[in-house]
Order: sequence, then C-alpha cells, then structure tokens
Amino acid sequence: MRRNLPTLAECLLAGGLTLLGFGALAADAATPTLTIAKPWTRATPANAPVAGGYMTITNTGGEPERLTGGDFGIAGKIEVHEMAMNNGIMTMRPLQNGLEIKPGASIELKPGSYHLMLMGLKGQLKQGETLKGTLTFEKAGKVPVELSVESMGATTAPMQMNH
Repeated sequence: MRRNLPTLAECLLAGGLTLLGFGALAADAATPTLTIAKPWTRATPANAPVAGGYMTITNTGGEPERLTGGDFGIAGKIEVHEMAMNNGIMTMRPLQNGLEIKPGASIELKPGSYHLMLMGLKGQLKQGETLKGTLTFEKAGKVPVELSVESMGATTAPMQMNH
C-alpha cells in the first residue's frame, strides 16, 4: 500500500515558495512606537540622479519622533524634503531638522508634499523591484524598510492584498 504523503524535499520547497510569495507583500515596517505603511518609490529613467520615497508613518508612542533621513544602498544620500506652494510657485526644500511626527499622529510622505529624496542614484530603479534600506529617526534610530518600486507614472501607494 503506497501512501501519497509528500517527501521532505517537497514540504521544504512548498514552504519556501509560500514564504517567498508572502515576503513580496511584507513591505510595511514597525517598531514599538512607529508604524510605516505602504513604502514605495517610482521607477526612474536610466541615469536619473534622484528619486522620491513615499509612505505613511504613524507615531503610536507618547513622545514626538523625528524622521531625519535614511540609507538605501542605491542612493548616495537621503534627505527629507517638503514641497509647498509659495505665492503661486511650487517650491521644494530639504528639512534641515527632519520631520516631526507628534504622538498619535500620522504623516503621509507623498508626491507634491513631504517626501524622501534619494539623491546620487547609483543605478536605475525598475518597476517590480524592492529597495531595502533604513529610515533614521531621532529616538527610534535606524528602522529597516523596503520601498516597492512602482511605475514611473504612479501617484499613489500600491494596493495591498491581505491573505
């Protein structure tokens, strides 16, 4: 009598494929006092020197927190920037002291507003890739994050499917 039980190799393969499939969806990050939701960036043309980084950061702690920068291997430098309309002109400037996130508040980094500037890109960002790096916070320190690379024309965070 032959049993139709999977071999150990088949179990390991199935488990590995399951983890790979769910890993692609696991882009959000958290610390005891911060949640980072839907981190993403846009694909870039070849030789583009900069890209933007977008996400929603929520401070669940009891004290203010401050996003001061980050580190992604593909970029020479990460800055926190603000875009705003001033006298009918869109301006962009680095926030020298970072971006404060009050206790219980959320800050959305999005196109045309607050965002990360990935400067001195060392390669092209291609749709479907994931950029691994860290965000730097005044109190929480370095927090691992993965930016999902969306299309060049993307204007909002990707839709996430919950399984």
